Amino acid sequence: MRAVLQRVTSASVTVDGEVVGAIDEPGLLVLLGVTHGDGPADVAWTARKVRDTRLLRDELSVGDAGAPVLVVSQFTLYGDARKGRRPTWQAAAPGDVGEPLYEAVCQALRDAGTRVETGVFGADMSVALVNDGPVTLLLESPGA
Repeated sequence: MRAVLQRVTSASVTVDGEVVGAIDEPGLLVLLGVTHGDGPADVAWTARKVRDTRLLRDELSVGDAGAPVLVVSQFTLYGDARKGRRPTWQAAAPGDVGEPLYEAVCQALRDAGTRVETGVFGADMSVALVNDGPVTLLLESPGA
C-alpha cells in the first residue's frame, strides 16, 4: 500500500461539479494506492502511520492535534513508467480488491477517532488543496 501524505490548510475533492469531501482546517490530504498483495496488515500499518506521523506544525500528528484527513483513492501511485513513454498500471489492484482496502483504511482512521472525509473510489475527481509548507511524505507499507 502506498500513501502520499500532504500537509494542507484546506483540501477538497469534487465529482461531477459537486464537492464530495472537504476539510477546511489544517490536516492531511492522503492519496492512497493499493496493490495486489495488500491485506489487513497493510491497512492497519497505513492507518496508524497516517494518524501518528508527526507532519503537522509544531511536530504534531493528526492524532495529537485532532486534525482531519481527506483520503482520495489513487491507483496511479502504482504506475510504472520505466520503459517507453506510456505508463503501465499492472501493479495497481483492480477495483474489487482496492476499494474494500481503501474503505478499510478510512474506517480504521475513523475507529481511531480521526475525522475522515473521502473522495469517490474510481470516480474522475478534481482535487483542490492548499499545501502547508509544503510538506509531502510517501509512505509504503512493509508488505508492499
